[in-house]
Amino acid sequence: MKLFNLVENEILKTIFKKRLLLILGILFVLIALFSYGEKYTIQKNKDQLTKRIGVSASYNWSKLSEQQIISIKGRLDNPYIPDSEKASLRVQIEQLQYDIDHGINPVSSSAGKFSSSFMEQAIFMFIPLLIIMLAADMMSGEASTGTIKLLLTRNVPRWKILVSKFLALLILEVIVLVFSIILSTLVSGLFFGYGGWREPVVAGFKVIGGKLDASNVRSVPQWQYTLMVYALAYFVAVVIGSISFMVSVLVKSTSASIGIMMSTLVGGTILSFFIADWKFTRYLFMVNLRLTDYLSGSVQPVAGINITFSVLVLSAWAVGAFIISFVRFTTQDILV
Repeated sequence: MKLFNLVENEILKTIFKKRLLLILGILFVLIALFSYGEKYTIQKNKDQLTKRIGVSASYNWSKLSEQQIISIKGRLDNPYIPDSEKASLRVQIEQLQYDIDHGINPVSSSAGKFSSSFMEQAIFMFIPLLIIMLAADMMSGEASTGTIKLLLTRNVPRWKILVSKFLALLILEVIVLVFSIILSTLVSGLFFGYGGWREPVVAGFKVIGGKLDASNVRSVPQWQYTLMVYALAYFVAVVIGSISFMVSVLVKSTSASIGIMMSTLVGGTILSFFIADWKFTRYLFMVNLRLTDYLSGSVQPVAGINITFSVLVLSAWAVGAFIISFVRFTTQDILV
């Protein structure tokens, strides 16, 4: 059987199981909720500014940015906020002030801006959870139902079965992200309009020693920035998919596979905040998922890491996971 036919068969099986449709349905609901929430927040900020300085000023983005700075400074006065969060708030103030000084509107609302901002927030938790739902069943589902034995009786090499499933997973991840940007654009456009793709976006901020470094900042159009965000999101999806695929090979139960990955993702993320000073935490894949933060200049949960380091760590996890999957699947006794 040709590899192409195997890949096509795996994609069709996933579609017929309706798991992909479930994931797309979850995407639609959450994007709608995020859009409404952002619309509500922007309107609330405008109403607050109207009470402070008048109705006409409520549509002045620079005044709105200044209001945000005042609000963030108020949060800095809270003695119970940890130092790491205070550093992040100070960076936000510096970024807003940079935008004001250079005439860049950071609070504009459009489908173009929402599409990128949604993925920036979803890349480290929401998208990985969806990919886990997609990948955790690729091998364990076949093992639990016994269909993997039927496939092996067709004299198909094991490596070809494994590679076909992995390639199908990569294609399905593309489908998820393509639908993410399509749904983000269509749904958010109802709230903010369908423009904004040519608006300038500032990228290249760096956080050094808890302070903002704007020496390498450059302005790019929104559409280009959105493509960069989704490219990084796809890389993260490949890494999470590879690790989930490995667990699916090692564990014969789909529910156990999903449970292991979700608990690892959520638990590891929470744990990294409590032991951020430990050097080994920087090598956890959960800590390095926020790749889009390097574009925006946000403070990383673990100090001393950069985008090159994060990409290398995530790549090592993905390659290692695939090697383990390959060795395990090609050597284990499945037909017994």
